[in-house]
Amino acid sequence: MSTVVTSPGTRPSRGPLTDLLTGGGKGRRFLWIALAVIVLVSLVRVISGEEALTSSSTMSAALLLAVPIGLAALGGLFSERAGVVNIGLEGMMILGTWGAGYAGYQWGWGAALVGGVLFGALGGLLHAIATVTFGVDHVVSGVAINILAAGVARFLSELFYTDNPAGGGVTQSPAMSSDPPRLSLPVLSSGPDLLGDLERQHWFLISDIAGVLRGLTGDIGVLTILAVLLIPASYLLLWRTAFGLRLRSCGENPAAADSLGVAVYRMKYIAVIISGGLAGMGGVFLVFIAGIYRENQTNGRGFIGLAALIFGNWRPGGLATGAGLFGFADALQLRSRSAVVALLLLVAVLLAGVAVWQSVRRRLLQAILAGAFAAAALTGFVLIDELPPGIVSFTPHLTTLLVLSLASQRLRMPQADGLVYRRGEH
Repeated sequence: MSTVVTSPGTRPSRGPLTDLLTGGGKGRRFLWIALAVIVLVSLVRVISGEEALTSSSTMSAALLLAVPIGLAALGGLFSERAGVVNIGLEGMMILGTWGAGYAGYQWGWGAALVGGVLFGALGGLLHAIATVTFGVDHVVSGVAINILAAGVARFLSELFYTDNPAGGGVTQSPAMSSDPPRLSLPVLSSGPDLLGDLERQHWFLISDIAGVLRGLTGDIGVLTILAVLLIPASYLLLWRTAFGLRLRSCGENPAAADSLGVAVYRMKYIAVIISGGLAGMGGVFLVFIAGIYRENQTNGRGFIGLAALIFGNWRPGGLATGAGLFGFADALQLRSRSAVVALLLLVAVLLAGVAVWQSVRRRLLQAILAGAFAAAALTGFVLIDELPPGIVSFTPHLTTLLVLSLASQRLRMPQADGLVYRRGEH
């Protein structure tokens, strides 16, 4: 009989295949999962013939639609990690759009970015005063800010844009005086455009990867690059610095943090103001897309950002995935109504995998339910040629609800999130 000897602190081998797939930490597992997803989507694209599933135009639109949601979710991350629920992300985005529109038409895109962030931060400051200083219920304060922001934006528009020589009106600002620069990767996404050549071949997997990369690297705005860089920067700030540790301790156990010398009230204020600034930056992005401020421009993206934050389990990588998922579903329904039907095949394959996994774990009820829904999705893919427009436009919201329901079992919010803290009462 042979025994396996391992050194102290070394994880024993579970077989070469298992070690290959799951070893190497979270980074390698993430790469394997991403590769599995693109292989599955590529397979669905080949079977359905819907090239829009992985086309560069769809991916470019998905990125544009995901960035404002991701910025709002990132703003919610800072606030809720400090223990303050921020339902007012939508209102702070509204303030950000107005601030960007006002500064943009007078001084250009750089001033628009600053103006939008400042206006959003003002909304965050108001939320912090109400919740941290006066102890107002976090949800009530957030809802009030959403209502107040819409009214303030309309009032300011009537004040500054009515009879403005530069144009505009009660519901919109004059056009921005300059546009932000846009970049493309040389050779790959511009010039010779090697990725575009590969995408047009329609090969399995290779063309799909080329289409995804071309959509994510071609004609990208400066604010998009900044938003993407903010994801790892937020992780490093919150999980790898003393400042981040103090901020997160305020959301887990503020009384213990206070006893160790952390300025809990100050940290909460800083976190909520940063939250408002990031949500305002999401509003700036919407103004950059349209080149103008318009009333109701946010269209509920602050609430969807909150949903992405919850889906991502209050972590930067997870919320970015949630924002990307919604952006992809939204872009797909805009590009092709028939391509949305192809998602039913993708859902059928995923649910079939869930059914097999649950049966292996001997959870028969879950396996039967997953198998039944997989069969229903496959039937819909075979029988339906094109979904009605009303259902197609609702696809992103339906995707959000479905993903949140599936992810709800593994969520863990900060322990003191939403609680009103008063020194000496805990």
